[in-house]
Amino acid sequence: MLRNRILTALVLVPLVVAGVLWAPTRGLAIAFGLIVLLGGREMARLAWLRGLSMQWIYAVLLEGVIAWAYYWMDPAMERWLLLLAAAFWLGATLVLLARRSETSPVRGVRPLVLLLGALQLLIAWLSIIHLHGRGTNGPALMLFLLVLIWVADSAAYFAGRAWGRHKLSPMVSPGKTWEGAAGAMAGTLVSAFVLWRLALTAVPFYALLLLCLVTATVSIGGDLWESLLKRQAGLKDSGTLLPGHGGVLDRIDSLIAAAPVFSLGLYYLEKST
Repeated sequence: MLRNRILTALVLVPLVVAGVLWAPTRGLAIAFGLIVLLGGREMARLAWLRGLSMQWIYAVLLEGVIAWAYYWMDPAMERWLLLLAAAFWLGATLVLLARRSETSPVRGVRPLVLLLGALQLLIAWLSIIHLHGRGTNGPALMLFLLVLIWVADSAAYFAGRAWGRHKLSPMVSPGKTWEGAAGAMAGTLVSAFVLWRLALTAVPFYALLLLCLVTATVSIGGDLWESLLKRQAGLKDSGTLLPGHGGVLDRIDSLIAAAPVFSLGLYYLEKST
């Protein structure tokens, strides 16, 4: 399985990096919109919306909302949505880390999951486009966010494998440990220092470090949130599109949570600098 994960990453990572750095923001909006389309179909599956046609209808309707947001959403409304998402992910992360009750399978269509899933995917898309479009440094900042998540995830994996003893959230994701989370924070510290040295933003180092640590923490919360939905749906993966990785949501769950926190936090920190 690890071999498949590595091979898939070797194909996808160069494509993602090239797209983020050289594609115009409009092109990135279309590309990530297609990813959201696939993720929306998987979200419908996790919400027990049975029937492939109904799942795709849900995903296409979500794309329609995204198209409306791209052309007509007011910037003030966009910031409020990002603020709402950041507050949700901070709270959800704390709740999921503290959760010690059993997770039982749930049967039947779940309207709340459908609504939350649509909002999460929409706001993550808005956050990424907003970040990428932040002037000449926007693409580099967008790439940094991805690298931050990749480094935190990889550091958590290897630290957990080497030293993991204490379960992080055993009822939601038994494979994650506090030692792995500590490894993720160590990787985040290095990433924040690199961003500061690259001078892509005028935000002071300690404020930037705090933002990166919070972003990495909620990225873990995004992973836990999807793990909870999969457990409740009785599924191992959200899909089978990516060999060794599962579905689209299995790859972007951390980004869905991290993007609004990082984008909004950077906006307010730069505004106050």
